[in-house]
Amino acid sequence: MPESSASAAPQPAHDALAALRHREFRGLIGGVFLFTVAMLVQEVVLGYTLYALTRDPLVLGLIGLAEAVPFISLALFGGHVADRGDRVRIMRRSLSFVILGSVVLLWATWPATVARLPRTALLAIVYGVVAALGLARGFLTPAAGSLTPFLVPREIYGNAAAWRSVAWQAGAILGPACAGFVYAGVGLTATLALVIGLELAALALFAFIRPRPVPRAERAAHDNVWRSLGEGIAFVRAHRIILYSISLDLFSVLFGGVVAILPVFAADVLGVGASGLGLLRAAPSAGAMLTLLACTRFPPTRAAWRNLLVAVTGFGLATLVFALSKWFWLSMAALFATGAFDSISVVIRGTILQVLPPDHLRGRVVSVNNVFVSASNELGAFESGLAAHLMGTVPSVIFGAAMTLATVLYVWRRSKDLFAVNLT
Repeated sequence: MPESSASAAPQPAHDALAALRHREFRGLIGGVFLFTVAMLVQEVVLGYTLYALTRDPLVLGLIGLAEAVPFISLALFGGHVADRGDRVRIMRRSLSFVILGSVVLLWATWPATVARLPRTALLAIVYGVVAALGLARGFLTPAAGSLTPFLVPREIYGNAAAWRSVAWQAGAILGPACAGFVYAGVGLTATLALVIGLELAALALFAFIRPRPVPRAERAAHDNVWRSLGEGIAFVRAHRIILYSISLDLFSVLFGGVVAILPVFAADVLGVGASGLGLLRAAPSAGAMLTLLACTRFPPTRAAWRNLLVAVTGFGLATLVFALSKWFWLSMAALFATGAFDSISVVIRGTILQVLPPDHLRGRVVSVNNVFVSASNELGAFESGLAAHLMGTVPSVIFGAAMTLATVLYVWRRSKDLFAVNLT
């Protein structure tokens, strides 16, 4: 499909709830919401605990690296599996594996276990479980990410992308915001038990989605794994709007993301402790969710490429303000703005990934996108921890913001023809 003619059937401007009228889609985004809350509660309390034990930001970066390496290694193959298998069954099995990993974390952090475990053994168990969760996400994410077009009509893909992002961002607000207070109130062990309960509830919601096995003829078409993976990569390379949009996300979050080192800002720069960390961690998602709710009514896809470049520029500038801030509420506002700007690019990229790829390729194209996203998030977490360790916390964030703005300038100069693309 030529980029300049990419279009979807017009969405009724008055029906902001169009995608939510489909029961299975509600089950999907409900499960996504609970799973997101669980994963981010777990991420926040583990990060805070490990930093309190070691006082070394590199430990926080290693958590991201432990998850990113297996996820990136398997993501493309996960897309292949999603395109030739039953996406719903893959989601359920992957989430069951995640629950098992959380149970291991609960055991490892149980007070009686911690009392007899050396610190290095505890770190090894945590990193090992996080790596196992990365493996599970390598299958779960492309299966869930490519399922939406089977649950809603094509003309409301953009609306569905916005609501799916709202569900994720709502979880990303509630998870970190609650994590700090729950951790402060009941401790690490009870918080991790809550995580397992949320994961089980997400698994129950996924039960509302009917299995969708791939016909035998389509499975046979994907039997050659390397050819199958190559088709997904070739599709992304042939459609520059996909390649450039996910590349923008990669480099902006890789260098400009600060989430991984927020425990350092909370403890050493702003002095706000665990509760303040939860609020800082939730601020980007609060900005994102409010913006995404607006996007369900006013989608940013009419001048998609212009809006994407403006959004990433705003993300870089807000990150710079955060780096220079010495006041908690200004830091909160800057993080809020990073989430608001990032959410615009999420909706645009999500719509592109649903509109352009054909059904038989969508899982693999989504998996290529997931490789970029994971590289930006988890490898970005490692980059943030390493840069803070080598350069100092504040200088490393200033450097990241500058790299984000330089990336936008470079992509803008090479992609002016994409301003003509209209996704509505």
